[in-house]
Amino acid sequence: MRRRHPLPLIWLFTDARLGDTLFAAVRAMPPGSGIVVRHDGLVAGARWRLLRRLVRLARARGHVVLLAGTPVLARRWGADGVHLRQPLARLAARGRALGLIVAMPVHDAREARVARRVEADLAFVSPLHPTRSHPGAPALGRKAWLRLARQAGAHPVALGGLDPARARALRRTGASHGLTPGWAAIDHWLEKAPRRPT
Repeated sequence: MRRRHPLPLIWLFTDARLGDTLFAAVRAMPPGSGIVVRHDGLVAGARWRLLRRLVRLARARGHVVLLAGTPVLARRWGADGVHLRQPLARLAARGRALGLIVAMPVHDAREARVARRVEADLAFVSPLHPTRSHPGAPALGRKAWLRLARQAGAHPVALGGLDPARARALRRTGASHGLTPGWAAIDHWLEKAPRRPT
């Protein structure tokens, strides 16, 4: 079987706003969760060091780590998968050939069709609710979110204003549509992380 890991239902997207609380946030996540490492603003060396530290922490807790970027870079740096932004969709086959989990963001029907065409493993469909990470961006709402999740043809993960209560509500609705949606957050884990040195 190509996939080395089960696909987590709970995810953290890294964000510069997390600062040094990032590692405490990772520790606060349930075992077997997932982390999508972005931090695109860091120079390559600093981003590599951040990823390697996260990978070590993730291994100890049974987490899965995806790197936003190219499959070759994700494999070289030791990530479990790659988060392919839409302009890099053509690299999905390369990610599969390297044995990586392939995830893609989905914001509309066109992007859902792309995720389906390249056979992504995961589709991060967003924003379900209004979110501080994209102030002013229109939220999809549950009905439109479910439609995109089905169109994407991948394991769907909701992003945007999510917390455990909203995730449970979405899962109940998803079950009636034959889906088992996961959920991802930034702010929830930021708020949950204990304020202590890491």
